[in-house]
Amino acid sequence: QLVYPYDFRLTEKEKTSICYLSFPDSYSGGLGDTQFSFRLRQSGGQRTTHYEDDGEYNREAPLTLQRESAHYFGYVYFRQVKDSSMKRGYFQKSLVLVSRLPYVNLFQSLLHLIAPEYFDKLEPCLEAVCNEIDQWPPPVPGQTLNLPVMGVVIQVRIPSRVDKPGSSPVKQFNQENLLPAPLVLPSIHELDLFRCFQPVLIHIQMLWELMLLGEPIVVMAPSPTVSSEMVLALTSCLAPLRYCCDYRPYFTIHDSEFKEYTTRTQAPPNIVVGVTNPFFIKTLQHWPHILRVGELRMSGDLPKQVKVKKLAKLKTLDTKPGIYTSYKTFLHKDKTLIKRLLKGIQRKRPSEVQSALLRRHLLELTQSFIIPLEHYIASLMPLQRAITPWKNPPQIRPFCQEDFMKTLEHAGPQLTCVLKGDWLGLYRRFFKSPNFDGWYRQRHKEMTQKLEALHLEAICEANIVAWMKDKSEVEIVDLVLKLREKLVRARCQHLPVKEETLQRVGLYIETIIGSLPEDLQSVLHHH
Repeated sequence: QLVYPYDFRLTEKEKTSICYLSFPDSYSGGLGDTQFSFRLRQSGGQRTTHYEDDGEYNREAPLTLQRESAHYFGYVYFRQVKDSSMKRGYFQKSLVLVSRLPYVNLFQSLLHLIAPEYFDKLEPCLEAVCNEIDQWPPPVPGQTLNLPVMGVVIQVRIPSRVDKPGSSPVKQFNQENLLPAPLVLPSIHELDLFRCFQPVLIHIQMLWELMLLGEPIVVMAPSPTVSSEMVLALTSCLAPLRYCCDYRPYFTIHDSEFKEYTTRTQAPPNIVVGVTNPFFIKTLQHWPHILRVGELRMSGDLPKQVKVKKLAKLKTLDTKPGIYTSYKTFLHKDKTLIKRLLKGIQRKRPSEVQSALLRRHLLELTQSFIIPLEHYIASLMPLQRAITPWKNPPQIRPFCQEDFMKTLEHAGPQLTCVLKGDWLGLYRRFFKSPNFDGWYRQRHKEMTQKLEALHLEAICEANIVAWMKDKSEVEIVDLVLKLREKLVRARCQHLPVKEETLQRVGLYIETIIGSLPEDLQSVLHHH
């Protein structure tokens, strides 16, 4: 019915997808308000974004919170109430916030404030809210922001890449005379993992492995809320490692990718997809891992844990909750985690404390797995003394899987993790996954930039006049062009180089040009 701001360009395909994804697609008898999220592939080519500083934000934000370039997130507030004046006897409407940022808590809290007002006062309400949001500062990683909207100030900290993983969000918010007291969000994006994973706590190990390996998983849930929370919880359990596969927190049969995902002619894609329509049990039963969950209810004791079942047991209509898979885990279960969580339930520990335990456990598991890879890849970097000013910097040595495997005997995950099992098998499988590819590319890019930076510093330390003594004009001009190119690249790619280093290289270039004959000087100045 309405898109605000009006100048926001969406293709027809995107509009249709957003409409379908904004409503529960299977009968939900529940009346009242529900909130859920979806993620949508952008169609119709790259569009210019409003953000010129995209690069800067993405360099400083944690990899898991970067702004997406090819997908939108949709955050939905859906209301369904009896209304005799409507043709169908119900008022059914959704307010959806579309963003490239995965700030699920911030945006759902925002909708919680805006939507009830909007259903009441309609467009003028949105206009007022958008005017306020327009005044918000951009998200700068590491900063705490106060965001005023509708008489409330939402206070939230934007995480930064330099935060220590697993450290709790900074508590000492500046409460300086903010009246009324702000609505403080402890995290911009972290879900209540304990609540999301309730029915599968004893299988957390298996789910972590499936996510690490980028396996295709279907989450079948009774509602978009449960499906989107479970999918987002799964994709977050590898942090600080970035989950590099595709994921759809909520997916409907009207989706333009429906054919692509349900075809039997090729293997299912590397994706986690959340669905609610029972029709999917039939169309997705050839997928290797299907997690069927019921409503999430917080209760005083450990909720009924689902069982792992054979895929053949997937009944078309009445499918009981369970993990339908033939996957055998590489690592053994961690009994101590379950015991600690159980003790927490008996002692009525708050859910956020249980979530913190769970998150810490997953973090330690991921770090135990990743640290040996980080050590090995760091060893592929050329020695600093091999970087000389007048030669191209040496190459980073190639990643050799067998060499890496040899390092595991004395420096493997067993140093930091008590879990026994087939770690080698897990690494071998990981090498075939998009998550390894994504991790390796990111590290390789960072190392290449570091080399470039070290090379610029070596040039700065060098004695250029001595080098020029016995060089021909051609060689000197060649050096000028190369140094210029390096300077441009350092600025464009924001290499980790001190500003003074760049200025010194700039002066070098001027000095060298100054020593050349005038005709060459003017050519180089125009070049």
